[in-house]
Amino acid sequence: MIAIIDYDAGNILSVQKACAALGQTYLLTGDQEKILGADHVILPGVGAFGDAMKSLERSGLTEVLREIVRRKIPLLGICLGLQLFFDRSEESPGVPGLSLLPGEIRRIPQVETDGSSLKIPHMGWNNLTFPKESRLFAGIPEGVYVYFVHSYYLYTEKTEIAAARTHYGADIVASVEWENIFACQFHPEKSGKWGLKILENFLSLS
Repeated sequence: MIAIIDYDAGNILSVQKACAALGQTYLLTGDQEKILGADHVILPGVGAFGDAMKSLERSGLTEVLREIVRRKIPLLGICLGLQLFFDRSEESPGVPGLSLLPGEIRRIPQVETDGSSLKIPHMGWNNLTFPKESRLFAGIPEGVYVYFVHSYYLYTEKTEIAAARTHYGADIVASVEWENIFACQFHPEKSGKWGLKILENFLSLS
């Protein structure tokens, strides 16, 4: 059973539809015991880092997410879900993240490396490169395009957690993978057949 965490942070319906398209049984829930009883857990999210962390704390879900990591249950963060896994964000100074992995969330520069201006948020399709072999991207060709909507990106010195990268004003970690923790800055549920393949890979993990 898949638990999609419901914590009032949006981006729920498209994730539900993607799981249904894959023929998977899922439960949209904020119930702590049901989440901990799931085989796979997905933390979606759009919106502000600080608001999302407050919502998780209010619901008692911050410790649930840490317990998921301790129990080695496969956990997937999507978009804001990825950002919440880390220590802090420039979007919400003074608000601690979950610190499941080391790193901070920075605002995308408004100027490209060649001096041209950039539209923020970054909204649209960008291609991926894979710096390492990844269970999440098994069977997916390098250079595939996926759909992004974000104004902030992950910076981490623990470079070995990066499973996919892209470029938009900065070298962006588009996905992370470490033990049972997986996350995508892009939206696999909105990325066509390759996005569904990424979700299928995640849901096939034991």
